[in-house]
Amino acid sequence: MDSQILYRVQREDLPKLRELLTESFAEDPLYHSLIPDDETRKRLLPELFECDLSEFFENCEIFADSRELNGVLVVSDESEPYNVFQYYLTELKALLKTDEYLIREDMSLKTFRNFLLGRDYLNSRWTDQLHQENRLHIIYLAVRPSMQHHGISGQLIGEAIRYAGEHRMMISLETHNERNVSLYQHFGFKVYGVVEKEYFHLKQYCMVREL
Repeated sequence: MDSQILYRVQREDLPKLRELLTESFAEDPLYHSLIPDDETRKRLLPELFECDLSEFFENCEIFADSRELNGVLVVSDESEPYNVFQYYLTELKALLKTDEYLIREDMSLKTFRNFLLGRDYLNSRWTDQLHQENRLHIIYLAVRPSMQHHGISGQLIGEAIRYAGEHRMMISLETHNERNVSLYQHFGFKVYGVVEKEYFHLKQYCMVREL
């Protein structure tokens, strides 16, 4: 994906971006389900996003509304060729680091167990059902809480829609926050399916925007 409007995040921006994601997802239902203890969640979220961003910086594309980083869009262009060895090596390193943090921050292993049981909430394997490689997948769309309702979400997702339209691509994403469903529907997305596991009172809304 490319954009003449959005700011492409640089490596030196990653610490600030980690803060943005930690702040934006502090009340997200996914992390409240996987890490129910408040103090553990406060310690873990920055570390988890640090792992994610290290992997995404290598394998995905990260855009922000501006250099101020009040909103972020992380996308994976499934139509682009990639180095399989590098991709899985980076993913493995992030996974091992994540497991290290989970065990260190909760020695009871309850949080580690939750992440194992909730792994289907943490991946996008549902997109295999789409059989569509010409696709843009939105991994993260987040806006700093203090900057919400300023049109930043529309700016970010609008650029993704523009790019997908120019390249005749489907867009996919998932959200664990029911309140976000109507936002995405406003931009032409439809609910493709809902993932719900017995162990958690949590739904993952899988959404697509077709050509």
